[in-house]
Amino acid sequence: MYTPKHGSWLNVAEVELNVMIGQCLRRRIDSIAVLREEVAAWQASRDRLQAKVNWQFTTDHARGKLKRLYPTFDV
Repeated sequence: MYTPKHGSWLNVAEVELNVMIGQCLRRRIDSIAVLREEVAAWQASRDRLQAKVNWQFTTDHARGKLKRLYPTFDV
């Protein structure tokens, strides 16, 4: 795994899990075998589409939004 240019691997994993839940796992699945088949089919589809994360959060936007968490120091 590599670290994406605009985000961490954890961000990518969270985005993909949310997409998978919305597209594939909205219903109850009673067996692990069926779950594995569903996830494998979903993953194959995402791979075929070469799905990518579209980062909409620019560095400047992040700095403004998270300013209270990351104070700056005047040198």
